[in-house]
Amino acid sequence: MLRECLHYLSEREDFHVTALVHKRELCDYPGIDYIEIPWSIKGWLRRLWCEYVTMNRISKQLPETDLWLSLHDTSPRVKAKAQAVYCHTLFPFMKSRLRDWRMDYKIALFSRFTRFVYKWNVKSNKYMIVQQNWLREAMSKLVRVDASRIIVAPPAFKPMAIPSTSPSDKYTFLYPATPDAHKDFETLCEAASILESRIGKGRFRVVISVKGDENRYAKWLYRKWGSVDSVDFHGFMSRDELSEVYGRSACLVFPSRAETWGLPISEFMPTGRPMIISDLPFAHETAAGASHVAFFPVSDANALSDRMQDAMEGRMASFGAVPKPDVIQPYAPSWDALFDLLLQ
Repeated sequence: MLRECLHYLSEREDFHVTALVHKRELCDYPGIDYIEIPWSIKGWLRRLWCEYVTMNRISKQLPETDLWLSLHDTSPRVKAKAQAVYCHTLFPFMKSRLRDWRMDYKIALFSRFTRFVYKWNVKSNKYMIVQQNWLREAMSKLVRVDASRIIVAPPAFKPMAIPSTSPSDKYTFLYPATPDAHKDFETLCEAASILESRIGKGRFRVVISVKGDENRYAKWLYRKWGSVDSVDFHGFMSRDELSEVYGRSACLVFPSRAETWGLPISEFMPTGRPMIISDLPFAHETAAGASHVAFFPVSDANALSDRMQDAMEGRMASFGAVPKPDVIQPYAPSWDALFDLLLQ
């Protein structure tokens, strides 16, 4: 997000931009002034001190600022004509489970902590920015800001060049995601185990972007389902490799419990092949316009295995087109449109 925004701003000759970053070399674009704050990422206490103390001091030292845009959820105390915050952390709206605390207590704590972070100084913003309309409504209720002050700005992404090849001979399901507990790989692994016991080994393959040694969650997944013949613990895939795997896959499975968008859904949609996705608001918005989608109850491995078997056997009654929602203002489909709104 930071790189995309700074790349866009670097091409705008009518803007003078000062960027506060922890390391300039990670997002160095011409025509932008940088202030590096390397210590700001070393823990949440330092992050909060930076947001509410350091940035306040810096803002008073800068020339008069027309817009202060925070790209990472918090609303700092600063001196500026207008202020806005981009909110892309979904954890406040995710229901934590006991297993989340065991696998990564930091995420479970973060899901509760960010509820308060979002509220701090939020009324100082002219606008808040989110990626989907359901999140606008949820955020409006959480922080008590009128929805008319929350801009929906869908992420821009460059479509992948997916090879126009036929899927593999063995029916292949794919789920590419980071090995984090909220991604809910266990539901897919268990569904694969159920389906394998029902129809036999060698009939299908489930490719996941987990190797099994990345963290506590990945190790637990491998210990519990590493012996399931149909589950391929493939590990991390580069963009080029992922494009190839998309081309060979017959169906995308996306069981995640929390996303701001769900990029693999958008990347796989152009193939026109089936997708099986958790029945959550983010998934319905991201999959809008797709032709063959089945939704299943979150974390229900039996229901997921049923949909997987339907896809394999060509029973498409449970798959359907996802309607596109009405566009509700304020809405910004591009960086140009977003900054037009922020600076008007």
